[in-house]
Amino acid sequence: MSNRFDLIIIGGGAAGFAAAIKADELGAKTLMVNAGLPMGGTCVNVGCVPSKRLLHIAEILHLARRNSVKRIDISVNFEFSKAVRDEIELVELLRKEKYERVLKNLKNVKYVEGFAEFLSDKEINVNGRRFTAEKFILAVGSKTAIPPVQGLRETGFITHIEALSLKKQPHELMIIGAGPMGLEFAQLFSRFGTKVIILEFQPTIFQQGEREIVERLHKLLEREGIIIETDAKVVSAKKVSGKKVLTYLINGKEKSVSGDGILVAAGKIPNTEGLGLEKAGVETDKRKAIIVNEYLETSNRNIYAAGDTINKPLRLETTAGKEGTLAAENALNSSKRSMDYSYVPYTIFTDPELSGVGLTEAELMKKVGRCSCRTLELSTVPKAIIKGRTEGAVKLVIHPETKEILGVHILAPYAGEIISQAMLMIKNRMTIYDVIETLPVFPTFSEALKLCALSFIKDVSKLSCCV
Repeated sequence: MSNRFDLIIIGGGAAGFAAAIKADELGAKTLMVNAGLPMGGTCVNVGCVPSKRLLHIAEILHLARRNSVKRIDISVNFEFSKAVRDEIELVELLRKEKYERVLKNLKNVKYVEGFAEFLSDKEINVNGRRFTAEKFILAVGSKTAIPPVQGLRETGFITHIEALSLKKQPHELMIIGAGPMGLEFAQLFSRFGTKVIILEFQPTIFQQGEREIVERLHKLLEREGIIIETDAKVVSAKKVSGKKVLTYLINGKEKSVSGDGILVAAGKIPNTEGLGLEKAGVETDKRKAIIVNEYLETSNRNIYAAGDTINKPLRLETTAGKEGTLAAENALNSSKRSMDYSYVPYTIFTDPELSGVGLTEAELMKKVGRCSCRTLELSTVPKAIIKGRTEGAVKLVIHPETKEILGVHILAPYAGEIISQAMLMIKNRMTIYDVIETLPVFPTFSEALKLCALSFIKDVSKLSCCV
């Protein structure tokens, strides 16, 4: 293999693969260097794919045990080890299908396993071999942030990576952090039969979400038996009589909880350590995230970055893929393409799912001083009644004068599917009147968007199904 390339991509996850596919399309001689996680990075190996498989199994288990259909008793036998084995097999299948086979079809892309370190802004070292290129894309991803809790490392803990391959199910699991990862793992382990407590430093779970909708999810999770402590600062960890004990502060008062497992889900930090970025003239912020401009250029204009490792909002698989594509195009074509993060949706895959896109009510109030909002209960949606899933809600945030939809927030089964429609509403600057004129399929959960739009001008509780 020659050591000179047009483009070197460091990282083999979502952003790296998207960049490689675009580079191959453009005919650039490209090298992909990957280390740490196997090919495919976080999403397929230890992120979206395995966790959502376990969540799916947990949902089936939960619905079977607590089905809403009267007079039907369904007995369920569950083995934790079999669920984990199923999830691991799925990961291996998708890694092979979506990454290994894809790479083989990229004729202009070579692949090397190993940690890369910059020797200069045009040369890297990988396993003692030197490779040079005119352009680089950094897509090295992120890792779990470990909070500075006294005794935590000595006591022992797991991250999401180890949680996905446990041999034995924990009886009592303490989770530090109530972001997407903490909430998803809390629910799946709880539904598997583990006693779960979440300790969250912030005053609410998922601080970035629409508060009213997030609070509903909080109550639903507590109703399932998950204990959630907010405003909880974990200060120490230790072992006592074979148990792990976490001590935390709430309003200055000290409390403690014990269990046989600790899962750290307190956010993530970029994998920039050891890259030798200073030798390449690449600057990072205080979180060690790579600083990029709107075109994904770093402080060295021949080096681009994408995915979890950069200082942009909404670090998701979808944003990583799009950024990788744009970074490759900008690097190789000297173009100036950028992306708009204002209509990128997110989903937390609890059951029901929590999704959002655009502005929250608080954000719009801060921008214009006024907000026009409506919250629709799922109990007014026929499909939710049919399914016995009326516990959620949909909230629309609109401009008080133009009636343009600026934010959509959903707690519902399939919210992650419905939010894609909301994304297009915001991208296309639709008003509530535009949505009212649509004809969603009946009966579906997506009808809730039209019903919520109608609620601005009518009392939807007095409408028939045919509107």
